[in-house]
Amino acid sequence: MADSLDIGVPWIMCQESDAPQPMINTCNGWYCDSFTPNNPNSPKMWTENWTGWFKSWGGKDPHRTAEDLAFSVARFFQTGGTFQNYYMYHGGTNFGRTSGGPYLTTTYDYDAPLDEFGNLNQPKWGHLKELHNVLKAMEKTLTHGNVSTTDFGNSVTATVYATEEGSSCFFGNANTTGDAAITFQGSDYVVPAWSVSILPDCKTEVYSTAKVNAQTSLIVKKPNQAENEPSSLKWVWSSEVIDEPVVQGKGSFAASSLIDQKVINDASDYLWYMTSVDLKPDDIIWSDNMTLRVNTSGIVLHAYVNGEHIGSQWTKYGVFKDVFEQQVKLNPGKNQISLLSVTVGLQNYGPMFDMVQTGITGPVELIGRKGDESVIKDLSSHKWSYKVGLSGLEDQKFYSTVNTNNETSGWFADNVPTNSRMTWYKTTFKAPLGNDAVVLDLQGMGKGFAWVNGHNIGRHWPSHLAEEDGCSSDACDYRGQYDNNKCVTNCGQPSQRWYHVPRSFLQDDVNTLVLFEEFGGNPSLVNFQTLAVGTACGNAYEEKTLELSCNGRPISAIKFASFGDPQGTCGSFEVGTCEAEKEILPVLQQECVGKETCYIDISEDKLGKTSCGSIVKRLAVEAVC
Repeated sequence: MADSLDIGVPWIMCQESDAPQPMINTCNGWYCDSFTPNNPNSPKMWTENWTGWFKSWGGKDPHRTAEDLAFSVARFFQTGGTFQNYYMYHGGTNFGRTSGGPYLTTTYDYDAPLDEFGNLNQPKWGHLKELHNVLKAMEKTLTHGNVSTTDFGNSVTATVYATEEGSSCFFGNANTTGDAAITFQGSDYVVPAWSVSILPDCKTEVYSTAKVNAQTSLIVKKPNQAENEPSSLKWVWSSEVIDEPVVQGKGSFAASSLIDQKVINDASDYLWYMTSVDLKPDDIIWSDNMTLRVNTSGIVLHAYVNGEHIGSQWTKYGVFKDVFEQQVKLNPGKNQISLLSVTVGLQNYGPMFDMVQTGITGPVELIGRKGDESVIKDLSSHKWSYKVGLSGLEDQKFYSTVNTNNETSGWFADNVPTNSRMTWYKTTFKAPLGNDAVVLDLQGMGKGFAWVNGHNIGRHWPSHLAEEDGCSSDACDYRGQYDNNKCVTNCGQPSQRWYHVPRSFLQDDVNTLVLFEEFGGNPSLVNFQTLAVGTACGNAYEEKTLELSCNGRPISAIKFASFGDPQGTCGSFEVGTCEAEKEILPVLQQECVGKETCYIDISEDKLGKTSCGSIVKRLAVEAVC
């Protein structure tokens, strides 16, 4: 059918090894250099080069190094690749209820070269820019050259793209620890472990994936200068009205079965499942202490019996089925059971993902005891009443700036509660000054949603902490195969504490922030901050030009400068075993201080002679923005 449309360009199928002709099967993944299309006449295409990884609630922050990402790209083109696409090149935000997975965070920064807020993620952005400038300059040779490869053994290769006008070369070393010394066309070269060197003329190395010459930017968060936060935020509050579903069991429709939560057409994260149980003292299941057991495929479950909250439970990422089990005290006669099922994004990938059940799938059971034996009463086929959403969310729209109700109706200014379930909070604030990206710090809150001027900035869940283990204080070693469990940070911290508030959501005068809190939190800690480059560092190699930029703001000082073999990383540089004979700090100060961007040619002519001998020399600089 697709082919019959005759659209004029080829069709592709991602990650589909048995794609039928004439569809072109393509590769997605961390690396695609070894990928081969299923038809020898098809081009070798890489539709998703994963620049980082997404984050889940309860998950740590995954990072992919600039060196490894550049290595994957250069190796792909060394091995005959024709098309490469990044996923993601610009990180994003899952505003509203758009995050899927399920269980994915609101942030979808993805450690992309351009981050969630539009800032350059340095050095990744700059290192890739340099790589693609080199590849673009070699375009004619790469698309028209005859290809030959020399295998030096031990995963070291040299690939030549040759035309009548000239040749271009790639030297690849896929070893994870050992650098390779090779002799090629009469010249000696050193190819670092897990790297590709590019020589556009097959003589001079102009780029190495292992040698990062782009600056490293450290982003800092600054308090909102427009007002003295967070103490200046004056909150009003309101309770979510849940009497009808919890006490009365009233819904908008009913069924004699448990329904898939997707039946409500994804209208809300929230769906009430309500039923009543009439027990007589001589009922076979009757006992002083019974257990309510609920099998669910939702993410979160809040359970109420006879108007009392008896417990809440949530799953972990990747766990699609859970069992809630809690002792309950039932009364003779009618008992009301109300279960609030909460989704956190729906399944959005995998085979037949639309058929994956969501919500309370059952069975729902009451378990009593007669002597030593358990007696089970299955409530799954009872008459269940259903109510979509929450009163303040879907019905009254407490978050709306066009609320037809009186602005103060239902809101209270006194005795603002903390750690209170199902509670709404509202305040006003002034937009942070300047043009820097704005984030909302929701530390102290539990789980729910946040709105700025009626715009839903996404689900928040800062009470969900990442696992304690798995992070390392050491710098990440880029060498070796990457996956999303390598180079992680943020152990033991909230999976997401800061939430993106686009400037386009803000007004010049008064702005309104509304929070819905599902578990219970403390709004007194909530505040707005801005993001900006605080430190710009360079650690670039000789014969390169280092660009330092504060992203539109002037460089105020040079904190460190060393030319030779400086050690350490941005923020903790140290002088190495050799250094330029003259003091270079004044040189850097003259070149950079007061400028938004400065360029330094890294050479002994510019920075002075060294006693480093054959050591590859570098310039390390730390600039304050």
